[in-house]
Amino acid sequence: MQTEMLAPAAALVLWSMIVQLWMTITRFSGFKDKGIELSKVPPGGRGSGLDGVLPDKTMWKSHNFTHLMEQPTIFYPVVIILAQVGGGIWDLRLAWAYVALRIIHSVYQSTVNIIKNRAMLFFAMSACLLLLAIHAVILTLFAA
Repeated sequence: MQTEMLAPAAALVLWSMIVQLWMTITRFSGFKDKGIELSKVPPGGRGSGLDGVLPDKTMWKSHNFTHLMEQPTIFYPVVIILAQVGGGIWDLRLAWAYVALRIIHSVYQSTVNIIKNRAMLFFAMSACLLLLAIHAVILTLFAA
């Protein structure tokens, strides 16, 4: 079970890289459509500085990539802890549910992006993560 517990984290890392590629391709297409030459962009800019420059739908991919660098930073150590202390089948199922919901959230945010619906996905995946974190604390506090 210990190695299996790491598979959802590995899958989420791969998904994050796919979103990064999607974001990059979309941004460069946006630059081309807007006639922006990268060689003429002043140094020191940030991706968030493109809000209002590139179309919102283009920037949704960037916003999503940022989100993939936020809450999952809690997911990764929780999964490692559970792999180390021997998380069970329910931990594995919750971890996969978290990853599935994270991917659905990514696709939804990057394409449709209705906040009310996205929030429901966010709360569902956050509940999975909370349960995983609680179980990790229980297993580590009461380890023999």
